[in-house]
Amino acid sequence: MSDLIFRILPYLFRIPAVLIALTVHEVCHGLVAYKLGDTTARDMGRLSLNPLRHLTPLGCICMIFLGFGFAKPVPINTRYFEHPKRDMALTAIAGPISNLCLAIIAILLESIGYAILGAVWPNAAEMSEFAYYVTYFIFYFIQTFYLLNLSLAVFNMIPVPPLDGSRVLYAFLPEKYYFGVMRYERYIMLAMFALIWTGVLNGVLSAAVIWLSNAIHSAVSLLPFLG
Repeated sequence: MSDLIFRILPYLFRIPAVLIALTVHEVCHGLVAYKLGDTTARDMGRLSLNPLRHLTPLGCICMIFLGFGFAKPVPINTRYFEHPKRDMALTAIAGPISNLCLAIIAILLESIGYAILGAVWPNAAEMSEFAYYVTYFIFYFIQTFYLLNLSLAVFNMIPVPPLDGSRVLYAFLPEKYYFGVMRYERYIMLAMFALIWTGVLNGVLSAAVIWLSNAIHSAVSLLPFLG
């Protein structure tokens, strides 16, 4: 198969993976907010699985080429919450948790797939060329989807605005500090993305993703039907 295909393959597979990961992330924000009394996301049509309602060009480009990115934030009105700071934190953490769940589902599918493959083709050399490439592409997509969801979960738990981690952190801060930091949210966001584009944060983020991936693999290996 052409070397060109293998060079562009990571980017081709990242596109559907990004569409799913970011869309589920934002819908889960909206669903938790709705369950806690805020109907804003529902009223604005943001509880939809249509990616066009959630994605931004810049966020998708970041996800496809950098592995870390964002979508259009789901509108939240904390006035509807009975406990604004707590409920905002729960709404915020729903996004990263959804991506973590998608990553776990992906690694389970990969493990089950390898088990089935080993049973059907104990000797990989017996596979036809067509079967080999179909199998290769399926597992490549699963692995891409897995890593992108882990990256999105880790990235969004950075405790700086406007990322989800900041909403969780601020639930434990006195209000005077919370609103003081929020005044500078735009500038903090620009500084953070500058650090990402220059690669300053890439090492830390990649290390966190690797650590989380190793933890998930260790947990999955303990399952009796996959170990």
